[in-house]
Parts: sequence; structure tokens; C-alpha cells
Amino acid sequence: MSNLVSGFSKFTKEQKIEWLSEIFLKGNKDANQILRLYWNSDEKLQQLHDDFIENTISNYYMPYGIAPNFVINGKHYVVPMAIEESSVVAAASLVGKFWSDKGGFRASVLSTVKVGQVHFMYGGSKTDLESYFLSKKTDLLKSTETITENMRKRGGGILEIELRDKTDELKDYYQLHVTFETKDSMGANFINSCLEAMAQNFEKEDIQIVMSILSNYIPECLVQAEVSCEVEKLHPTNGLLFAKKMKQAVDIANVDPHRAVTHNKGVMNGIDAVVIATGNDFRAVEAGVHAYAARSGKYKSLTACDIENGVFTFSIQIPLALGTVGGLTSTHPLSKLSLEMLQNPSAKELMQIIAVAGLAQNFAALRALTTTGIQEGHMKMHLVNILNQLEASQEEKQNITKQLSGKTVSYSGVADALKTLRA
Repeated sequence: MSNLVSGFSKFTKEQKIEWLSEIFLKGNKDANQILRLYWNSDEKLQQLHDDFIENTISNYYMPYGIAPNFVINGKHYVVPMAIEESSVVAAASLVGKFWSDKGGFRASVLSTVKVGQVHFMYGGSKTDLESYFLSKKTDLLKSTETITENMRKRGGGILEIELRDKTDELKDYYQLHVTFETKDSMGANFINSCLEAMAQNFEKEDIQIVMSILSNYIPECLVQAEVSCEVEKLHPTNGLLFAKKMKQAVDIANVDPHRAVTHNKGVMNGIDAVVIATGNDFRAVEAGVHAYAARSGKYKSLTACDIENGVFTFSIQIPLALGTVGGLTSTHPLSKLSLEMLQNPSAKELMQIIAVAGLAQNFAALRALTTTGIQEGHMKMHLVNILNQLEASQEEKQNITKQLSGKTVSYSGVADALKTLRA
């Protein structure tokens, strides 16, 4: 059988697996069984999953957990998180409880403006182009009326259309820069449909449309969150020292991009986990957030820390484009359940919850780094993962965990300890 295949998308799922097994997994006798093991026994639910993407052969499961004890703007939440990394959910849970009796988290949405662009090339007179744009602006809005009708009923729609000259950066390059309000929808399909309609209406002989697409950089779709308390409440023995080290950790992330990237990765541990659990687009969120971290021309910390008049304040301000209707949020059973768990939030409320999750995760990471070190919590879960790889029994797990308590964990060390125990 050739390694090249025609009409693969028309194969049944069984035929796809058979082809894969014969060509690329022929040395793995268990491959077929493993792929089928993750099929859902409910045929209707499995079909729903199969329809999400193309060429499905199985499901790839991620752990789905909850972090309780979050208080945000005086309201109690349990936060759903889908993530494979050890310690993230535990850390979020601990921080949620830590701040619950100190006033909880405060969050607010600063703006919800989203962006789309029609990119085009034009080599003629800028004055003529500006005149053409002004003459077409009303028509551009009219060309989208059928698309925006329902969004306008909900209070959203197109906010503004601008002509932007980018010829200083690229010869003959201009764009229509369009801003949108999409209410409780993330709005990607809505925005792209509007842009394509505008492009068709705007294009003419001397205007060459290159592409029409939304932007995932949304510095005007902002949310902020913070916590604060007297410094002595931060630590049982030396709150001021703890507060100073936390601030120093943030200061370091603001001057050293190597540290800033890892610092912000910790923020995204919390953000991505909730974004995925609620059926939102974590790749779009990641791209936009990291671009925002570099908006000054240097990549910096997403979080801020201040100590003033004996009060410690830890905060975050980030762009988040999220939805609570449409897409996976309306079709994936666990996404719908996640939103129900969060008491069916609006898109604005979800922005606040997710910003808090990122702030909490960063606080947890910095607290560990500046006190006991990051490895203590990681090693506990790392040991569990290694023991599972080595197929240890429950009794063996308990014995090895006790034996290696407080020690550095490595695969070879655990394997040797298990071998000795079994001998």
C-alpha cells in the first residue's frame, strides 16, 4: 500500500484507522485498540465530536478539574479547568481560598472593542483613495446589514471603519481598519463575514484586495483584576519580606524577557485552562495576550505588584476576546456545563473570571518561587506520573511516595526504588 492516499476524507473512521495502522503504526499491535478505547460509548455524542474537525479517528482527553473557593466581586465561584500540567489546579484552588477571606478578587472590564481588517494594495494617489473611501463608507456599512442585523438587535455591530495608510512600512499597502462590538459572542465568523462583504464592495480596478480577516490583537478589549491586603496578612511570620520578594519577582520579569516569558507562561496556565474548559479559542487568546505583553517594544510581565502604605496589591490587565454563545460554547457538552458551573456568565463576566484565574496562577507560582521553590509541588505530581508509567500498584505507590518524601525525584531513581521494593 502506498504512503500517499487519495479520498482519505471519504474513508469511514474504521478505514482511516486501518490505513494508519498498516502504513505508519504497523509495529504497534495495540494502536487500533488504543484509538478505539477513547471512543465515546454514546454514539450520538461520539458523532458530535467527530463533526468538530476533519479526519477524526478518536478523542484526545485532557484532565478536567475544578478550583473552588474563588470570590470575585463578592460572588462565589467554582472555576472549571482543562489542563494536563501537574499542580495548576491545586495551586489555583489554594490561592482562591487564600484570598477568599481577604476581600477576594476584584475585576472589571475596561472595553470590549474587537478589530478586523481588509488589507489591500493601491499604487495611485492617496487623495483619490481617500475620496473614494469617503464616497463608499455608507455603502460598506449597507453591504453588511443582513449580516449585522441580529447583532445590532443585541446592541452590537460595526463601530467604525477607518482607512489606514501603511505605505511607510510596505509599498502600496493600505487597510480598512474596522472595529466591532460582538456582545456575548467571540465574533470571529461574524467579523470575517462583514469584512469579506466590505472587501467585495470596495474592490475596483486599481485596488487589489489581498485578504480580509479579524485580528487577534485586541488592545481595546481589556479586562483587569486585582487583589490587595495589608502586608502582615500575606505571611504568618514575615509579610513585609514576602511582599518585597513578590514585587522583586515582578520587577525582574519587567526587565528580563527570559524571565518574563516563563512568568507569563504561568499566567497562561490559569487562563488557557479556563478558556479550553469553556470552549473558547486558547490560541487566539495566547497570541493576543503575548502581543500585548510586548506592546512597549519589550516583552514584559503581564502582572503588576505594588506596596504602598503597608498595603500589598497584585494585579493584571490583559486583552481577552471570549464568547459565551456560539461555537463550541454552545455545542460541546462539557463547555456548556462549564458555563453553567460558572452560573452562566456574560462574555464580560467570563473575561473577569479568566483574568482572575491568570492572576491567581501567577500569584501561586511567585509565592512558591520566592519561598519553598517551585519543585516541591511539581515533584509530588511528577512522582505520581512516573509511578503510573512504571505500572506500580496502589500499595507500591504509597510505599515509594513515603520512601522518596522530601527527595529529588527522577525517573531512574523511582525505577530503582521500585525494583528494590519488588525484589
